[in-house]
Amino acid sequence: MFDFTPDADLPKAELYRQLIQSCDAITSGEPDAIANMANVAALMAEFLPRLNWAGFYRVMDGELVLGPFVGRPACIRIPMGQGVCGTAASDAKTQLVEDVHTFPGHIACDAASQSELVVPIVRGGIVLAVIDLDSPDVARFDAEDAAGIETLAQLLSARI
Repeated sequence: MFDFTPDADLPKAELYRQLIQSCDAITSGEPDAIANMANVAALMAEFLPRLNWAGFYRVMDGELVLGPFVGRPACIRIPMGQGVCGTAASDAKTQLVEDVHTFPGHIACDAASQSELVVPIVRGGIVLAVIDLDSPDVARFDAEDAAGIETLAQLLSARI
């Protein structure tokens, strides 16, 4: 059994360091992408405060398809280029949205979500999936969160 319990009072940089270390430990040597995404979704929900959704959308046949997550039921398919997730996937660029209601074409899977961070997972120049984090708080995410999840995406690019 794994016990990855973070200290709630850690500075954000240390929290991300421990999250990435935990994700590395739990995915190392495991070839199954779905299993790895499931465990990482659980770890993100455990480590990162003030989230109402943490998980993955996988690129499949030219669209995003729901992957493992922690949170309320979500949209199953998202067209490339639409919403925050589809934009991150089509542009292969992190999307940090302080207020989802100001994002053109935002897809509201959960009305409680107020801010969102979406980071593409890229291998060999191809987007494989996106990491999606939603929060019920406006402006929950900042550049430090984006950098931490981008580091996690780099780790996962060889494991999904």
